[in-house]
Amino acid sequence: MDNLIALLIAAPLLGAAVLLVGGRRLDAVGHWIGTLLSTTSFVLGLVLFAGLLGKDAENRTLTQHLWTWIPVGGFQADVTFRLDQLSMTFVLLITGVGSLIHLYSVGYMEHDERRRRFFGYLNLFLAAMLLLVLADNYLLLYVGWEGVGLASYLLIGFWQHKPSAATAAKKAFLVNRVGDMGLSIAIMLMFTTFGSFAFGPVLSHTGDTSEGRLTAIGLMLLLAACGKSAQVPLQSWLGDAMEGPTPVSALIHAATMVTAGVYLIVRSGAIFNAAPDAQLAVTVVGAVTLIFGAIVGCAKDDIKKALAGSTMSQIGYMVLAAGLGPIGYVFAIMHLVTHGFFKAGLFLGAGSVMHGMNDEVDMRKYGALRTYMPITFVTFGLGYLAIIGFPFLSGFYSKDAIIEAAFAKGGTQGWILGGVALLGAAITAFYMTRVMLMTFFGEKRWQPDAQGHEPHPHESPKTMTIPMIVLAVGSVFAGFFFHLGDRFLHWLEPVTGHSEGDSPIGATTITGATLVCLVVGVGIAWARYGRKPVPVVAPRGSLLTRAARRDLLQDDFNHVVLVRGGEHLTRSLVYVDHTLVDGVVNGTAAGVGGLSGRLRRVQNGFARSYAVSMFGGAALLVAATLLMRAV
Repeated sequence: MDNLIALLIAAPLLGAAVLLVGGRRLDAVGHWIGTLLSTTSFVLGLVLFAGLLGKDAENRTLTQHLWTWIPVGGFQADVTFRLDQLSMTFVLLITGVGSLIHLYSVGYMEHDERRRRFFGYLNLFLAAMLLLVLADNYLLLYVGWEGVGLASYLLIGFWQHKPSAATAAKKAFLVNRVGDMGLSIAIMLMFTTFGSFAFGPVLSHTGDTSEGRLTAIGLMLLLAACGKSAQVPLQSWLGDAMEGPTPVSALIHAATMVTAGVYLIVRSGAIFNAAPDAQLAVTVVGAVTLIFGAIVGCAKDDIKKALAGSTMSQIGYMVLAAGLGPIGYVFAIMHLVTHGFFKAGLFLGAGSVMHGMNDEVDMRKYGALRTYMPITFVTFGLGYLAIIGFPFLSGFYSKDAIIEAAFAKGGTQGWILGGVALLGAAITAFYMTRVMLMTFFGEKRWQPDAQGHEPHPHESPKTMTIPMIVLAVGSVFAGFFFHLGDRFLHWLEPVTGHSEGDSPIGATTITGATLVCLVVGVGIAWARYGRKPVPVVAPRGSLLTRAARRDLLQDDFNHVVLVRGGEHLTRSLVYVDHTLVDGVVNGTAAGVGGLSGRLRRVQNGFARSYAVSMFGGAALLVAATLLMRAV
C-alpha cells in the first residue's frame, strides 16, 4: 500500500503537465481532465486512509523511498514520502476540498478563454501542497513549499491583464520570499546541528541540543510560517490576493497555502516543545494576528476581502493553539480541517454572489439576495453559523476547544491568551453577521455598472452549487463527528502528543462565555446593519475604521520601514560608492595616469638622452658601491 503514496502527487502533477504543455487541442476537455486527476488523488487518499485505519494506532506510519536525490559525502537528501495520521489528514483535506473547488471552477470559469491553463495551475497547486505535507525531510518539504509559492503567484495573477492582479501576485511572491528565507536558514541550522534534515533524526534528538540553538531554529520556522499563513508581520499579501479568481481564494484560504505554516509548526512540535521562548513567540504571533485580522474584517466592504480578514484571524487561532504545545496541537489541526469546510464554502458562496451580480464585490451594492439565490443563501448561511461558533456546528467544537486550551495553559499567560481568544470570538460574530446582513438581507441596493448594465441576480449552475452544498454539510457535521468520542484527538495523538493542561475555569463556563461573546457580536451587528438601512456609500467612520479599511496601515508601515528604508539605504550605498569606492579607484587611476605621463617624457626617442640616463645610472651604482665599502 505504501507504493501508492507517490501516486497521490503524481496524479495532479500529470494533470498540470498535460494541461500546460498539451496546447489548445485540449481546451474543450482540459477542465474535466484537471478535475478527474484531482479526484483520482482524493480516491487514492481514501484508499490509503482505509489502510491506515486497519493498523494499530502506533503503526500508522508508511514511508516510500523513491531515490537518493543528492548524495555528496556526509550530505544526503532522499526523495522519501511519509504518510502518517497528520499528513493523511492534510491529504484528505487538500484533495477533497481541492476537487470540489475544481468542480466549482468548471462553471465559474466557463467563459474564460484560458480555462485550460487555469486548471493546469490548480493541479500544480495541489501537487506542490501534497509534496509539502508528504515529504519525509525538511529539504523535500522546502521543494513543495516553493512549489506552492510559484503556483500561488500564477493563480493570483491569472488575470494579469489587470494591473491590480499582477501587482498582487508580485506582492504575494515577494512577501513569501522573506518567510522562505527563514525556512532555508532553519534547514541549514538543522544540518549543522543534527547532521541531517530528515524528520526522524531531527525531531528525535532535540534533547541532545542546546536550547539556544533550538530557539533559533524555531524562530526561523515561525518566520516561514508567518509568510505562508499570512501572520503578523508578513500578512500584507493576503487581502491583495483576492484579485485572483474566486476559486483561487477558496483554495488558498481553505485547503492549501495558508494551512502550510500551521502544518510546519505542528510537524516540528518536538523543536518547539524544547524551546519555550520560540513556543511563546508562536502564541504571541497567533494572538496578535487573531485580533488584527478580525478588526480588518470588520471594515471591509469588499466581500472577498472581508473573508480574507476572517482567514487571517482564523489561522491566528490555529497558530495560537499550535503555540500552546501538546495542549493545543490536535485542536489547531481540528480547527484547520473544520475551517477548510466552512471557509471554502464561504468563498465559493461569495463567488456565486459575484456570478449573479456581474462580478460586483461591494456588499453595499447587494442586499435582499436571499430571495434571488436561495441555495447560495442557505449554504453561505450554514458556513456563517459554523465560523461564528453556533452551537453544535463545526466551528463550535473546534474553536471552543482552542479557547479551552488557551485557558488550560495556566497562569497569567493562560488568562491573557484565553481572553484574547474570547474577544476574537465576539469580533468574529460581529463581522460575519455584518457580511451576512449586508449581502442577503435588507433592501436591494444594486445599481447599473459603468456600462449601464443592471445586475440580474440568479442562482448559479449545478457545477457551482453542488460543491457548495457538500461543503455546507461538512460545515454542519464535521466538528460533531470529530468531537464524538474524541475521535480526532485519538487519531492525531500518536503523532502530535496531547496534554490536558490545567484550566482554572471549567469547560461549561468557557462555553457559556463563548456563547455570550457570540450573542454580543451578533447583537451589535444587527443593531448597526439589520435595523438600519445600509448606505450605498460608506460613511467616513472613526479613526479605527479608516485604519482598518487600509488594513490597519500595514502597507503604510511596510512602505515607511522597508521601501523608504530601502531607498535611504540605497542612496547611502550610492553615496559611499561614489565618494569612497569611486574616489579610491578614480584617485588610483589618476595617480597611475599622472605617473605614466611623467615617465612617458623620458621615452623621447633621442639616443643622447638615453646615453645620459645610462651614464647617470652607472654613476649612481659606482657611488653606492664605494659608499658601502667605506662603511
